[in-house]
Amino acid sequence: MEGSKAYVRIPGDRIGALVGPDGSVKSVIERKLSVSLEVDSETGTVEVTLPASSEDPTVLFRAKEVVTAIGRGFAPDHAFRLLDDEEIIFELIDVREIVGRSQSDLKRLKGRVIGKEGKTRKIIEELSGANISVYGHTIGIVGYPEQSAIAYEAVNMLIGGSLHGTVYRFLHKKRSDLKKERLQLWEPTYKS
Repeated sequence: MEGSKAYVRIPGDRIGALVGPDGSVKSVIERKLSVSLEVDSETGTVEVTLPASSEDPTVLFRAKEVVTAIGRGFAPDHAFRLLDDEEIIFELIDVREIVGRSQSDLKRLKGRVIGKEGKTRKIIEELSGANISVYGHTIGIVGYPEQSAIAYEAVNMLIGGSLHGTVYRFLHKKRSDLKKERLQLWEPTYKS
């Protein structure tokens, strides 16, 4: 009996990143998730097959997320965060939903998120802990839920027209809030 299947289409220029040198990236995904990937380099269609013997059907969705993340511009090592920790989430913002089909607006908003020489994207990544990929008409985010929420809000602020300085202050505040929360988890509580 054959297992469940799912299909993902990725851009042709990302097929090499998905397959990797000598098939190494593809084989890591197949090994870690116990799925098989069939990549059609003509159409960019990736068939993800879950073996019938698999006991966890959610693996199929995780494999689709990893393939989609690589297809939307993430380096394989950043997409592999989804393989290594099931709490890590993947979010995708379609900028066309905000600007429509205007190529100039799309380019302008992507530029705001990337920043000069990638500075803004790096700052969002450093202060939120999430990874960001700006590719085509999408902005992808990979991270823990709290990291992703911060990065998502920062990206939305930039897309909405907020000044970069305002977004940086927001990120610094959120980072210190996260640090305080982590410290409170480890502080002993004393009863008087």
